[in-house]
Amino acid sequence: MQRGRWRGLVLPAAITLVGLAILIGLGSWQIERKAWKEGLLGAIADRAHEAPGAIVPQAMWPTWDAASDEFRRVQLSGVFLHDREIPVHGLAEDRRGDGLQGYYVFTPLRLAEGATVMINRGFVPTDLRDPRRRTDGQAEGRVEVTGLVRAPERRGAFVPENDPAKAEWFVRDLGQMAEAARLEHAAPFYVDADAAPNPGGWPRGGQTQLTLPNNHLGYAITWFGLAAALAGVFAVYAAKRLGSEESTEAGRRDDHGPGTHDPGLSRRAG
Repeated sequence: MQRGRWRGLVLPAAITLVGLAILIGLGSWQIERKAWKEGLLGAIADRAHEAPGAIVPQAMWPTWDAASDEFRRVQLSGVFLHDREIPVHGLAEDRRGDGLQGYYVFTPLRLAEGATVMINRGFVPTDLRDPRRRTDGQAEGRVEVTGLVRAPERRGAFVPENDPAKAEWFVRDLGQMAEAARLEHAAPFYVDADAAPNPGGWPRGGQTQLTLPNNHLGYAITWFGLAAALAGVFAVYAAKRLGSEESTEAGRRDDHGPGTHDPGLSRRAG
């Protein structure tokens, strides 16, 4: 009889165990992501504030590793190819902290050996997209750039695709940029220029965001909380079901107890 009472809980228990395994797995994964993000933030802080070094040599570009090089502070020199600059849609904060619509100016820097590195020179508001409206900032001759190494972007699900034919850029895709700007021997990374002012004030560099969101602990608590809630729901369901079946069995026993009318006993008494 006891086995029969528990048999009805086998399927709900199996479903609950699968759900718990998934939820606990997601929570554990978020804990791992939290540790990874904290390590990344520490690496960013160390690399971004160290003395500037040289970029990775061109011979090593085919095997360039973003994990070990991104956000490293570097210094390089070359000649800007202003006629091949690429404006990428973006936002920046104005002096009041409000969002300002505009573009990030990506300009190829030709190195002494002939290779090129794309430089994100900084932000310009929408009305200064045309470089003819900010000629003072178009530095000529050999220049020196200090900034942070950055990896190319991948397009997100809700980000429009680049349209090089219309000069509409939304994603920092270096392969597409190199093709559109007719660049040979282009670096697999770009450099975010620091906040050193440009003549005329534009583009405005130093736009790198060094604070990355780290919400993994909150996500982990959510998944673990859902796992606890699922376990609680099953416990309540199992207790109610077992209690109901126990009451039914008790009722059946009462129906066949000493006070039950027995027709055979009446016949014998007569």
